[in-house]
This record gives sequence, structure tokens and C-alpha cells, in this order.
Amino acid sequence: MDLRTAWKQGAARLRAAGIASPVLAAARLLEHVLGCDRAWLYAHPEQPLEQAQLERFEELVRRRAAGEPLQYLTGRQEFWGLEFEVTPAVLIPRPETEHVVEVTLERLGQQRSRQQLRVLDVGTGSGCLAVALARELPRARLWAVDLSAAALQVAMRNAIRHGVADRILFVHGDGLEAFADASLDVVVSNPPYVARSERELLPREVAEHEPELAVFAGEDGLAFYPRLIGGAARALAPGGLLVIELGAGLADRVRAVCAGSLWEAITVTRDLAGIERVLAAQRRRE
Repeated sequence: MDLRTAWKQGAARLRAAGIASPVLAAARLLEHVLGCDRAWLYAHPEQPLEQAQLERFEELVRRRAAGEPLQYLTGRQEFWGLEFEVTPAVLIPRPETEHVVEVTLERLGQQRSRQQLRVLDVGTGSGCLAVALARELPRARLWAVDLSAAALQVAMRNAIRHGVADRILFVHGDGLEAFADASLDVVVSNPPYVARSERELLPREVAEHEPELAVFAGEDGLAFYPRLIGGAARALAPGGLLVIELGAGLADRVRAVCAGSLWEAITVTRDLAGIERVLAAQRRRE
């Protein structure tokens, strides 16, 4: 079978299964199997596929049609202009999480050039936040903590891939418990924030395949925020910065958790869809 025919048949099967953008998805799977880019696919439509290649492609199409995320099938996802390895052990990085990086850099301002900023990424998953910040803050020292040992292995490989592993210390643990009184400059996190009661509303790619530990946060989606904000208050130095991703509709309730004498300069930033997506707050100077 030639490439054009395989592509058409794969796209048709994905379309019949209700997969979004079936032509693009089939192309991504072909690129993965053949180790080529999109331009090569378009330039060689009559290229015959080896039997092993065809079987591999058809198997991946079958799995995608059954709901497995494309990123897990290809093992990669772009974030902040960088290609990250992803496996079923980690949450797939989303474009909206890039706003955490943007807000962090904006709030740091001229401090970005400061020697040895101390930055912690809580629930690092694939390491996308820690790695992106390490690239943008070349003088910073970072820590990346996750409760999943398998996720930390993925994050470490991504740090090595992008040349920042020497500045990130990976910690297997639960939240910020090991960082009390650490005098950090920045804490960032994309915590779990989906209510378990909303499981049935999620796409099957998320509900059935992404790690529950990284997706769900109690019955209302708020379970992780009080611990995160309280832990950050103890871990940050006075004037230190907290930047966290928010679930849709949670901004007011998370902002209320920050109310009181410990935090100041609290801001909420909307994503490109207009959703209040990122909360930033400064540890009050004592």
C-alpha cells in the first residue's frame, strides 16, 4: 500500500470514530511511524509502505480511534516552543499552561537576570514548567517535585533533552512538605483541579487515559489549592512569588484562599479563551 492510500484509509477510520481533525491525526501517526515530517509526506504520496510500517500505522490508528491521546501514541508534545516527551505517567502539557510561564516572567521583571533565583515547580509531571523556566532563567536554580516516580523519570529525560538537567533537582515527594522555610523566590504549579463529579463531562482521552493523580482534586476541584497556597507561604521568602494554574470557574474561590495577611499583589490572568486561568500572588514582606 502506498502512503497516500494508507493516509486516506487511516483518516477515514478516525473520522468514523468521531476523532477531531482526522486527516491531521493520521498524518501525525504516519510521521511518527516513518520518522519523517509533514513536507516529506506531501512530497512522497506514492511511496510504498513496508509491511511492518503499515501494520504499525494501522495499530496506532486503531488505538487512536479507541480514544488513546495522540500525544501518548507519538510520545511527544510541544510546549513553550520545545518538544517534550510524554507518556501515560504524565499529564499532557496544554497551551493554556504556557500562561503560567508568561505570568511568572512578567511578574519577575528585572529580577529575571538575578543570580541564583530559587524556583520550585510543584507537581512537575512532564517537567514542562520547570524546563521552560530553566531555559528562560539561565541563572536560576530549580527544584521539581512530584508524587509519581514514573513522572519524575519523564521530567528528568526532558530536562536532559533541553540541556537544563544540571540546574534542576528532582524530588520524589508530596507537595511542599520538604520545602518549609526554604526561602524560595518562586513557586509555580499546575495542580490537579477537576472535580471528580465532572468525570463524565471530560473527553474520554482525559477521563480514561491521563493520570488521575494529575487530573482530579476531590469533589469540587479545590482539594489541592489550600495545601499548595499554605505550603508556598511557608516555603517562599518574604516578597517571593506564587504562580498557579486555575481550573475554569475556580478563580474567586482560590483567590479567597489567599485572602488575609500573608499575600499581596494578587492578580488573575485570563487565557486566550477568556477563562481566568492563572493566579499570581506575592508573599507579603515582613
